Amino acid sequence: MNYPPPPVREYAAQALSFIKLALIVCIAVGQNPFTWLNMTTPSAFYWAMNNKIFACMMLFFIGNAVESQLVSTGAFEITFNDVPVWSKLETGRIPSGQEMFEIIENNMRLQFPASHSPESESSLHR
Repeated sequence: MNYPPPPVREYAAQALSFIKLALIVCIAVGQNPFTWLNMTTPSAFYWAMNNKIFACMMLFFIGNAVESQLVSTGAFEITFNDVPVWSKLETGRIPSGQEMFEIIENNMRLQFPASHSPESESSLHR
């Protein structure tokens, strides 16, 4: 499941998405939103109006990259039978493969102590 980002970053990503789509529509239909806002039109917008396809693609891909960064938390949380066993948010790193196997093995021993005893393992190999 996804770990939710802070609300401020989520709202900023939503606002950026709306602005991105509005600019793409304005460029595609040839409307200048800066005149509606009584602002001087930046030269970059004139360039975008002359290069519509490239400008729209650039806005779309760069906007998506920034939005993804805003909602990315970097979380890598591992639970075993609804018990948290690893948190990248707390440790600041992802466990190695060996660490992961040890964590799972230790949790299996705690939850099912009889099935991992030496007597039961030797009876399984007979």
